[in-house]
Amino acid sequence: MKIKKQLFNECKLYVEKRERTIREIMTSNKKALFSETKSSAGDKHETGRAMLQLEMEKASQQIAVVQQMKEVLHRISTEDVSEVIRLGSLVHTNKASYYLSISIGAVAVENEMYFVISSSSPIGKLLLGKRVNDIVEFNGQQIKITQVN
Repeated sequence: MKIKKQLFNECKLYVEKRERTIREIMTSNKKALFSETKSSAGDKHETGRAMLQLEMEKASQQIAVVQQMKEVLHRISTEDVSEVIRLGSLVHTNKASYYLSISIGAVAVENEMYFVISSSSPIGKLLLGKRVNDIVEFNGQQIKITQVN
């Protein structure tokens, strides 16, 4: 349970940091957009504004992804334990350990590596609904589930 909580907190920190970065970019782009004055080089001015507008749209899309991540995290309880692998499960296999949450990659907790993955990732899809001693095949390898928390 302690490790699940730490992994969950890493996910929350990742989302908060990503959101903060995107918002800073949006603020910077808004300032640049409003401070840009019309110059005698009209085409250059319009191109600059168009590029800033594209950056703003890209940042808005990234904020939408962050919101989806927040929604996924909101559905996870670190207290629940299930024999069946589901969102929020900590899964140990003979190859690696996985935490089904949002996709943030490898995270070290107490000198052990955990792969924090989305349930919609290829390995996440394979693990969902499985139990201890079930075997899944991934990238040509047989992976045996040894423990589920």
